[in-house]
Amino acid sequence: MRLMKISLLVSLVIFALITTTATAESNWLSWRGPTANGIAPEGQTPPTSWSATKNVVWKTSVPGRGHSTPIVVNGRIILTTADEGSKVQSVVCFDRKTGKQQWETDVNRGGFPKQIHDKNTHASPTAASDGERVFVVFNNNKGVQLTALDLDGKQLWQKNAGSYDPKQYRFGYAPSPLIYKNMVIVASEFDGGGFLAAYDGKSGRQAWRTSRQKISSYSSPIVASIKGTDQLLISGGLMICGYNPTNGRQLWKATNVVADATCGTVVWNGDIVYASGGYPQKQTAAVRAGSGKVLWRNKEKAYEQSMLVHDGYLYSVTDIGIAFCWDATTGAEQWQHRFRGKFSASPILANGNLYVSNERGTTFVYKASPISFQLVAQNQLGNESFASPTIVDSQILLRHASGTKGTRRETLYCIGQ
Repeated sequence: MRLMKISLLVSLVIFALITTTATAESNWLSWRGPTANGIAPEGQTPPTSWSATKNVVWKTSVPGRGHSTPIVVNGRIILTTADEGSKVQSVVCFDRKTGKQQWETDVNRGGFPKQIHDKNTHASPTAASDGERVFVVFNNNKGVQLTALDLDGKQLWQKNAGSYDPKQYRFGYAPSPLIYKNMVIVASEFDGGGFLAAYDGKSGRQAWRTSRQKISSYSSPIVASIKGTDQLLISGGLMICGYNPTNGRQLWKATNVVADATCGTVVWNGDIVYASGGYPQKQTAAVRAGSGKVLWRNKEKAYEQSMLVHDGYLYSVTDIGIAFCWDATTGAEQWQHRFRGKFSASPILANGNLYVSNERGTTFVYKASPISFQLVAQNQLGNESFASPTIVDSQILLRHASGTKGTRRETLYCIGQ
């Protein structure tokens, strides 16, 4: 009897571990995914080739226009979008298995900025979730509007996190919100004065606020574990900085290392932090977290895209479509390859392959190998893509668009075997 009880207990523990792992792998809760670095969890084996008629599990129409990447929360796919005609910013939810729209919640009406960059949208930041709530940010009424919804689309609270009203570069807003423990963290960087601010996810109460430089930049913050310590990392204003995510205090900074304006989220490998930009400078740099010492730099730029570190090598795709592989420690170039088209989306790694889409709707799949560039496949859906891929349960979620300005329509695709 005792042996049977022990056997039953072991079986229950194993089942719980399997269930926990499956749940973790089935969610993609924020920008850059569950590992915060654009790498899908181990065990994901998504397809490498597809078309409008091949390996499409389902597809569904997305209302409005936006560049936000899909997130996945407990069987729900969440996107932000904006109707530029009626000036409405919304959050849309789709069923993970079928693609059927479950709900749409209008968050803001009116208040759109008068001018943004032609490539930007009024719904570019990716949503974030703590598993119970969804947090979205929009540039509205000259500020950063932070809104919390429950998983059924009901608005829980809304805060004006601070101003965002650039005068020199009216390109629009871009940084995605960041979840850290019980807080949601937002960024705003423009010539009127920037900030980082954290809010309690449940109540919306401000937890801390830190000033940033008065210069326009567009990068999303990220939290990395460096030598066992959590650090909030962000680039922009010629700097790469590390902050304490608990209270917002600056821990270190490296100056004159990247561009005035950056868009990509920084990446890290051990205690080395990497950033690229941007405008007006062209530069990619590696610095030591803590000291801010510059370890290497070059004159290449991934302005809108985030980079990716894997097995000691740094992978990047520039705006004009040149893919690079550098030794992450020394900066030595391993190879470069010229793709077709311009790029704004960021690469995602799964099962040893990098997935990245150009602005014309072509997704290139190539090996994450320092030996040489090795193309696996290239796949076409629609004629426009700015959102980065999301990978869950060995399936790829792609937000692409078809048509021209007057007939443009967005579609969310689920790609799988």
